[in-house]
Amino acid sequence: MAQLYFRYGAMNASKSIQLLTVAHNYEQSGKKVIVFTPAIDDRFGVGKVASRVGISREAIPISYDTDIYHIVEQEHPFPDCVLVDEGQFLHAHHVSQLTSIIDRLNIPVIVYGLLKDFKNQLFEGSQALLCEADKIEEIKTVCVFCNKKATHILKFKDGAPVYTGESIEIGGEETYSSVCRKHYYNPPLKKS
Repeated sequence: MAQLYFRYGAMNASKSIQLLTVAHNYEQSGKKVIVFTPAIDDRFGVGKVASRVGISREAIPISYDTDIYHIVEQEHPFPDCVLVDEGQFLHAHHVSQLTSIIDRLNIPVIVYGLLKDFKNQLFEGSQALLCEADKIEEIKTVCVFCNKKATHILKFKDGAPVYTGESIEIGGEETYSSVCRKHYYNPPLKKS
C-alpha cells in the first residue's frame, strides 16, 4: 500500500543526496521515478536537485500553479515512486495533490525538506506534510558550533545572527547554519 513519507532534517543533513540515492536505486532496479523540486529553489538552476557533494539530476519544477497530480496521472506507465525535494517550499494544495497520487493512483511519495525556518516557525509545506504524512522520519545532523543534534536553522547577515525578515530567502551555508537549540538562542557573536 502506497504511503506519504516526509523525511525532514536541518540543513546539511543529507536530504538531497538521500533523494538522489533513492532515485538511483529505483532506476537501477528497472523502475520508474518522477522527481519534483520547487521552482523557487534556483541555487543550482530551476528544476534541478543537487547535493552539496556534487551529484545532481534534472527534476520537474513546481510553481504555485503546478498540478503535480495531473503530471503524474498523465505518465504511462505510472511511475513506481514520486520523489520531491525541498518540500518545505510546497503549498498546502500541492500536499493535497501528493495525497491524491497515493490514494487514487497507489503510488508512494517521498518528500524531503526542512521542518522550520530561521524564525523557528514551520514552513507552510512542512506543516501540511506533518498533517498528512503516513510516516515522518528525521534525518539528523550536528550543530556547527558543538556536537549536539542540530534542531534549528540560524540565519546570518554580515556574520551576525538574524531572527527577523522574510521566511523564504534562498541561500546556502553562506547564509544559514544548522544549530542546536542552545546555539540558536545563544550563538557565538560572529560566524567565522
